[in-house]
Amino acid sequence: MAGETVKNFALQCPVELPSDQRIVMAHGAGGRLTQRLIERVFLPAFANAPLEERHDGALIQPNGARLAFTTDSYVVKPLIFPGGNIGDLAVNGTVNDLAMCGARPLYLSCGFILEEGLPMATLETVVASMRAAALTAGVQIVTGDTKVVDRGKGDGIYINTSGVGVVEGPFTSPARVEPGDAILLSGDIASHGVAILSVRDGLEFEAPIVSDTRELWSLVDALFRAGIDVHCLRDCTRGGVSSALNEVAQARSLMHQIEESAIPVHDAVKGACELLGLDPLYVANEGRFVAWIPAAQAAEALRVLPEGAASIGVVLDKTDPLVVMRSRIGGSRVVDMLSGEQLPRIC
Repeated sequence: MAGETVKNFALQCPVELPSDQRIVMAHGAGGRLTQRLIERVFLPAFANAPLEERHDGALIQPNGARLAFTTDSYVVKPLIFPGGNIGDLAVNGTVNDLAMCGARPLYLSCGFILEEGLPMATLETVVASMRAAALTAGVQIVTGDTKVVDRGKGDGIYINTSGVGVVEGPFTSPARVEPGDAILLSGDIASHGVAILSVRDGLEFEAPIVSDTRELWSLVDALFRAGIDVHCLRDCTRGGVSSALNEVAQARSLMHQIEESAIPVHDAVKGACELLGLDPLYVANEGRFVAWIPAAQAAEALRVLPEGAASIGVVLDKTDPLVVMRSRIGGSRVVDMLSGEQLPRIC
């Protein structure tokens, strides 16, 4: 770590006591409390077949069309960070949720909640980055909304984006995961969360760390064009790789086994995580996904994906919905879902 720039840095303990009476920050962290909130409040209230899939988006079929529909909100702090800002993050995140459903993204909506006093130049920077990200992803922002809240009530900008895409092949879903499936990771992990942390807390590391934010449809489309039978996809955002794996293991009731030595983490990110006491498996990403595919197609899938992608494990024929990691020294441990809040406000 370069310089003496760690001034008032403090990590919040990742284990937070469950709360049944009030919302706590960990309810938005993508881990155990998020799942509990969904199961206790939202699923009973809005129960329907598409929602029960608990996927990154819903498959809807009006008049026989096969569409994917998703929505997401972005409250990242700071608004601008190494490698991106809240604008391209909002576009990429919603495009990626559609891609995880096996859908070609087509149209987005965008809602802005702006805080009184926000510099117009900041808004223009964010909007320009959204335009560039949309062009890259091949989507159009076709409708939106703007609201302004009192000074001190909004952290500058909050953004909501919703998206519609067309499902051109099989709807990728946890229900299609099978024993023997290979578990692939599309690239190195944890860069986004560490990049956010470095700016928010004034940290400097020996090597620059930038967010991995990017659109993922082009990679998914490349897998489809190569004839890969993609069973399921999950992007590793809130809660990191751990939450993505645990969600699918629990939805399918099948044990997942991963190899610690196979999980790609850049040296600079690994060093930062060790210094700060973070586990890269729980740190958020904004441009990485996990794919479940037949083992016989794993080598071809890795040929299609960018350099740095890796096969990290396998789905076992055991109806025990755990994620178990074999360590570099031969031991094993359960990789549980995030219990509290490790890195707040990362998306």
